[in-house]
Amino acid sequence: MLTGALVRRLVDTQFPQWAALPLRPVEPGGSDHLIHRLGDELTVRLPRHEGAIGQAEKEMRWLPRLAPHLPLAIPSPVAVGRPALGYPWPWAVSRWLPGSVATVAELGDSTAAAVSLAGFLRTLQSLPLPDTSPADISGLPDRDRETRAAIARVAGVFDPDRMTAVWEAALEAPGWDREPVWFHGDFHTGNLLTVSGRLSAVIDFGGLGVGDPARDMMIAFTLMSAGARAVFRDELGVDDATWARGRGWALAAGLNAYCSYAATDARVAAATTRQIAEAIAG
Repeated sequence: MLTGALVRRLVDTQFPQWAALPLRPVEPGGSDHLIHRLGDELTVRLPRHEGAIGQAEKEMRWLPRLAPHLPLAIPSPVAVGRPALGYPWPWAVSRWLPGSVATVAELGDSTAAAVSLAGFLRTLQSLPLPDTSPADISGLPDRDRETRAAIARVAGVFDPDRMTAVWEAALEAPGWDREPVWFHGDFHTGNLLTVSGRLSAVIDFGGLGVGDPARDMMIAFTLMSAGARAVFRDELGVDDATWARGRGWALAAGLNAYCSYAATDARVAAATTRQIAEAIAG
């Protein structure tokens, strides 16, 4: 079982220089990682399941290369821990980023936030790709079966015909036919931090990759109202096909989280209900 006591032992045995630092859980934790604050300046993140394996090494390799060029702060990895003491996967120690998780109430109608997020993505997409970089290994067609099953499963809550129309439009939209670009891969409200009501950081780059940037349109449907969404799209210059694919990504991700967690987590239920509704609305 992944407990605070185990995290303490992992830190103390692998990084004795931090053994004297207090360790305390961060709540609410993420669905993919158990997160603890280590002292005042560090954070420890351990994957909860196999789907989150590999993030520690990925962030350690790529984020220091991207960070100097981006207009918002991103995580600064410090070390990668080894599997040990019965815990099976690598884990991460990074610099603590201050701030609160962004909320729709705080930023949903903010055109300034929409412009800032579009600028972040525009800069990320413009960065040169190294000879080897994270691959774009998952596309919308790979999610077709599970997404259609989820649509059927929630048909009593959301309009299945409208969801199917959004999904099929995403699948039928022309694919990305330009040079591959960097994408965050999980660009939603829960992975943004604010300080004093202003965007301050983008976190959780486990989905970082190169290829089609459509999946990063998800932020428009998890955070923004219709007005802010229009500003975001205009600032980023998103074409119709990429927008359609982005709506598909937002719908698929929202359905997956709703089906997995909504029954047991009221916060996830509210967030994903909004995400699905906004993806349907466009």
